[in-house]
Amino acid sequence: MSKQWTIYLSGEIHSDWRQRIENGADNLPVTFTAPVTDHAASDNCGVDILGPEENSFWKDHKGAQINAIRTRTLIRGADVIVVRFGDQYRQWNAGFDAGFAVACNKPLIVLHPAQLQHALKEIDAAALAVASAPEQVVEILRYVICK
Repeated sequence: MSKQWTIYLSGEIHSDWRQRIENGADNLPVTFTAPVTDHAASDNCGVDILGPEENSFWKDHKGAQINAIRTRTLIRGADVIVVRFGDQYRQWNAGFDAGFAVACNKPLIVLHPAQLQHALKEIDAAALAVASAPEQVVEILRYVICK
């Protein structure tokens, strides 16, 4: 296939899963996009750009709205969405991205360890594939793009 695919990589930022997918897919016709993965930059973008807030609710609100410009635009433009849930932190943003992807009728691949299966059962049910390792995501991409 000659189509260039855009793959949006959403989710936890504390492991090398994105790099493993990108390295494994280096010979596929894909472009990867992602949210801002610098935690401090993402959390503080609203106040850094628009000015300080005394109330943490409004600080978070400003940042979430600015980040949503990026994430919603990139999800809408992607061919496939991959959402990774790690086991160390609650990734509410990843859950939102998964739901938004489904609402936009985008193919969703969910990536998480087996111990999160019960907690993520609704998200898993909405996904077209559920993987437990980044290498499985690469093989899914290789199959759907090259077969």
